[in-house]
Amino acid sequence: MKYSVIVPVYNRPNECEELLESLTHQTQRDFEVIIVEDGSSVPCREVVERYADKLAVQYYDKPNSGPGQTRNYGVERANGEYVIILDSDVVLPEGYFAAIDAELAANPCDAFGGPDRAHESFSTTQKAINYAMTSFFTTGGIRGGKAKLDKFYPRSFNMGVRREVYQALEGFSAMRFGEDIDFSTRIFKSGYRCRLFPEAWVYHKRRTDLKKFFKQVHNSGIARIHLSHRHPGTHKLVHLLPAVFTLGVAFLLVLALLSLCFGCEIGTLVSLSPLLLFALLIGVDATRQSRSLAVGVTAIAAAFVQLTGYGTGYLSAWWRCNVRGEGEFEAFSQTFYQ
Repeated sequence: MKYSVIVPVYNRPNECEELLESLTHQTQRDFEVIIVEDGSSVPCREVVERYADKLAVQYYDKPNSGPGQTRNYGVERANGEYVIILDSDVVLPEGYFAAIDAELAANPCDAFGGPDRAHESFSTTQKAINYAMTSFFTTGGIRGGKAKLDKFYPRSFNMGVRREVYQALEGFSAMRFGEDIDFSTRIFKSGYRCRLFPEAWVYHKRRTDLKKFFKQVHNSGIARIHLSHRHPGTHKLVHLLPAVFTLGVAFLLVLALLSLCFGCEIGTLVSLSPLLLFALLIGVDATRQSRSLAVGVTAIAAAFVQLTGYGTGYLSAWWRCNVRGEGEFEAFSQTFYQ
């Protein structure tokens, strides 16, 4: 068996079915699928059973422990040479495994990951969120799809690791957020080779509304401070930019409010002009890429949520951990995976 696909699932039977259906259409079929239910109140057992005659699929149900430990549970029961870690809300194009085969044949490595895209069937909000998470203007291209990166850190929605390497590193840590970056960092620190596979992309639904999206990126901002403590020297300037953006937005809004209070309409407009120009840039670029004005307009909101959500999480963790000396913490832990 060449590949073992590990999928942690929490209350997502419909998404799990879409993923399993996409697996039945793969042109390369040398893989098994391990679905691990992470203490769901809405299980997907019946969904998995419908695919028992179409895929080499196993189903396990366990108490909730978060996605990282659930992936480890699945890998312990895997047989493949490589384990492929996927989120339950992704859908694979038909040539996904064929693309991985081609990359490994051309240039073998110990770990890899691929980018994500938005499917035409995704909602306007999902497409807008996908733009916010992958655009150069919001993330700088560090989330994949950008071939020229000094180091590519695979994310857990689309990650492949040689099983013996996964076991040697003892898999994902107990971190509930940022655990994939922690794992990728340990892969590099241990001297293993890790690469981006640009053609091994997936359709990724991400969050279905902006409130859930804010929770996701806020926790990612918190996790970045925790990661800098776990792995000194890994913090980069690009990680600071959302916090700078957040403080800049707050400053400009206060300045605009003061100008308005003093009856200076021109001052208000000048204060808001950087934000309006950024919104225009995002709106035009997202509209151009998606060919949809609705997506372009929604992407403006998604971009501000992405940057300020991450920025506020980063700033709160910096204050609590670096200034007040508190340990690791997380926000929205009870509702994030709903």
